[in-house]
Amino acid sequence: MSAEFLKAAEDVKNLKAKPTDQELLDIYKLFKQATVGDVNTERPGMLDFKGKAKWDAWLSAKGMSKEEAEKKLYRVLQEVGGNIWSKVISYLGKFKTPGDTCALK
Repeated sequence: MSAEFLKAAEDVKNLKAKPTDQELLDIYKLFKQATVGDVNTERPGMLDFKGKAKWDAWLSAKGMSKEEAEKKLYRVLQEVGGNIWSKVISYLGKFKTPGDTCALK
């Protein structure tokens, strides 16, 4: 991970407002793409609305390099406030999709 990316991850402790659902989905898909790469799980079942939304968002980043996803994630984090990383990790960890190889805590 780049120094900029790690700095954004450290800057999260001063979040003043919760990101929107779309911002969280953008952050999730870019985080997964930067750390795992292309979607490597099956789409969650029809009653798992949050899981499907997250999976669909991640799928939309298919083919993006890990480096490009990391750069885009850094920019999104800066746009959203630059200080959201731990809150986002906490939020996303609650909705881990089945088969995730990158557990968020």
